[in-house]
Amino acid sequence: MIGRINHIAIAVPDLAAATARWRDDLGAECSAPQDLPEHGVRIVFVSQPNGKVELMEPLGESSPIAGFLVKNPDGGMHHICYEVEDILAARDRLVSSGARVLGDGKPKIGAHGNPVLFLHPKDFCGTLIEIEEVTG
Repeated sequence: MIGRINHIAIAVPDLAAATARWRDDLGAECSAPQDLPEHGVRIVFVSQPNGKVELMEPLGESSPIAGFLVKNPDGGMHHICYEVEDILAARDRLVSSGARVLGDGKPKIGAHGNPVLFLHPKDFCGTLIEIEEVTG
């Protein structure tokens, strides 16, 4: 059911500092910052030949990752995003197997303009999973 790893997301307290660290110290190619108010985050994608890392900082105190950063003030791995061909079929299969979808269960549009859903970390060994519909 799941396809490629689309990205690994890292929550950071300071997006500009994290971007500079990845760009200047690791020599990585970094995107321009992008605000995703519907998700409560500001992001930068770090591209490598075999995948992407998503650096994210909260957009305000009500951001879903603000609480994560309270517990992890230096930041840390937040989630793994897997690609799926049909997000609704994937959701239904996961729910029928006992997995919990976060939120209202309806896909939202993610950073790549594709539908995304998040799965409860307690159902996947403590790891927050994002699934993203990617066609073609």
